[in-house]
Amino acid sequence: MKKSPITFHVVTLFPDALTSYLEASIIGRAIKDKWIKVKFYNPRDFTKNKWHRVDQRPYGGGPGMVLEAEPFLKAVKKALGRKKGVVYFFDASGKQFTNTDARALARNVGPTRSNIVLICGHYEGIDARVQKILKAKPISIGSYTLTGGELPAMVVIDAVSRQIPGVLGSFESIEEERVASSEVYTRPEVLKWAGKNHSVPKVLLSGNHAKIEEWKRGGKEG
Repeated sequence: MKKSPITFHVVTLFPDALTSYLEASIIGRAIKDKWIKVKFYNPRDFTKNKWHRVDQRPYGGGPGMVLEAEPFLKAVKKALGRKKGVVYFFDASGKQFTNTDARALARNVGPTRSNIVLICGHYEGIDARVQKILKAKPISIGSYTLTGGELPAMVVIDAVSRQIPGVLGSFESIEEERVASSEVYTRPEVLKWAGKNHSVPKVLLSGNHAKIEEWKRGGKEG
């Protein structure tokens, strides 16, 4: 019996930046098969001004613009309503998001499992009161700075989704759960390129499963 699907609530000014990726390949199939849901909330839809403006100059001075708190708070309120969930926002100085985190989110059976809110910032960031009010958890996908939170949101959705039992079709399909070398080969047996022959390692053609498994574990011999 399937668990209730995980719903990713993505708060973003640029939902179109995510849609093409989410419609493709394994993630698209996970959505179609109802393993996951992805919903978008544009803070511009929660503004009071006719221009749907969401940014202002920072108090204390400084370069760039800061995203206002209220539209983001209203977007998250719309996403969760009275439901429980976990709220993340992306910050280069936040906790590194790992495969362990993805697995925990995918397989958590607690009340917050079904709703994951991902807040995507831009410009010089979001008014710090958003994090404080929502008790949002800052996370990072790497020690570098990106233009916005949309790419990190896609990374988290992908990493979590593939950890949900059933999304990849079989438990063995999850790379970290199988014995697999970083080197993989397929046909042809001999690839002719730039005047040279590049062959598949002989052990993979031997039919000797013990030696093949040893090769995959790192004890490689041609």
